[in-house]
Amino acid sequence: MKYTDTRDKKVSVDFRTAVLNGMNAETGGLYMPTEFPRLENSFLERNPEPSFREIAYEMAKPYVENEIPDTDLESIIQDCYPFSSKVVPIDPVTYVLELFHGPTCAFKDFGARFMARVMSYFNRSENDNLHILVATSGDTGSAVGSAFHNVPGIDVTILYPDGKISPLQEKQLSTFTGNVRALKVKGTFDDCQKLVKTAFTDKDLRSKFRLSSANSINISRLLPQSFYYMYSSLVVKKRIPFDSKNGGDAIIVVVPSGNFGNLTSGLIAREMGAPITGFVAATNSNHTVPDWIASGEYKTRPSVPTLSNAMDVGAPSNYERIAAMYSLDQVRNLFASYWTDDEGTIDGIKRCKNKTGYVIDPHGAVAWKAWNDIRGGEMEKLVNGQKNDFTKPGLTPNVPFWAKTVVDKKASAIILETAHPAKFGATVYKAIGQEPALPERLEKVVSLPDNAIPMSKDYDSFKEWLVSNL
Repeated sequence: MKYTDTRDKKVSVDFRTAVLNGMNAETGGLYMPTEFPRLENSFLERNPEPSFREIAYEMAKPYVENEIPDTDLESIIQDCYPFSSKVVPIDPVTYVLELFHGPTCAFKDFGARFMARVMSYFNRSENDNLHILVATSGDTGSAVGSAFHNVPGIDVTILYPDGKISPLQEKQLSTFTGNVRALKVKGTFDDCQKLVKTAFTDKDLRSKFRLSSANSINISRLLPQSFYYMYSSLVVKKRIPFDSKNGGDAIIVVVPSGNFGNLTSGLIAREMGAPITGFVAATNSNHTVPDWIASGEYKTRPSVPTLSNAMDVGAPSNYERIAAMYSLDQVRNLFASYWTDDEGTIDGIKRCKNKTGYVIDPHGAVAWKAWNDIRGGEMEKLVNGQKNDFTKPGLTPNVPFWAKTVVDKKASAIILETAHPAKFGATVYKAIGQEPALPERLEKVVSLPDNAIPMSKDYDSFKEWLVSNL
């Protein structure tokens, strides 16, 4: 498999290069596979459906072909996933895909653990350390830190916006020791991400260190997130009369979205044969991509803080990958897009609990509210010709090809629950008067000492710190 660049299609590199470089330092572009091989129908149609690990192995194989032998890949998969995702039905047509059963209780564990093991595999023959730089708006940093902690030959520097993540999220970031360090940046996530991207295009810095990324800009974190889309859609397909072309249920995946890496992973799974009809891109008040889908004009903007802080991204990196995979018309045909504010997020947590009994976190709540509004009549209004004002919370005015399946009550939804609700206990309590119990693996970090280092958003200061400390 070869990998090209979102900004220069003439680029052609192997998987190892794409993984260890993170992004193309010459162009600033992101690496993408040149193709998305479809899995064999005999595998997709197995009854019962394949296990999560079997799916992970079969999906990863074509992307590492001739670079990681099958036996080594199988060992990597086994080591990555002593846990799995869980599909939980909460009403007759709605399923929650729980992605918080990994060590840091967030979906980022699925990608970060695969990435760490692949990087370690490729780094075995190197004499000097590989330095990972990662910006986080919430859960990425802790997942990356956990995945790389004490991995030989690799150092990790995590940047997070000071005061703009939940206290528990900060504890998960600030308490690492050894080869993992955290910087609390006086700024927003976008400032953190800009520091990382600038470092990657700084030829002087790259001449001093081998740098790579661990955000979803790194293809080795993006690809494994596609595993749980395939797994969940195959599970749900067995439970419904899935046949969207002939009147059966459609499967719509509703994705709480910030940097849009997670949704891009879903697109990859669909290209590889996952029985997913379409997607809902659900965002908070940082609705850059819904505005692009609605207006046709992509405009980044400063991020604003919200209750669903992991989605507080005003300049989502993976917009580039989506735009490289599909035209705007294709995106409008495949996606519904939706946004809500903090009031809507609280309402989503409350209504989800009242209607289904399920306690959902603020990110999943954005997705649940999107689905609840869509099937509650908002999609029907669009199908009947109503044009929404996309500057206000709700659906953008495009009508995807699957819209009528919702109107005709022939659609089921998979809602991604990307983090354990206990990580946002105060917000959940505000919504339902009940604070979720902390899982044991989260309780352990609460009493650990903080080791985070204050950092300004000035690049020269950041570079000076890197040169002095790496």
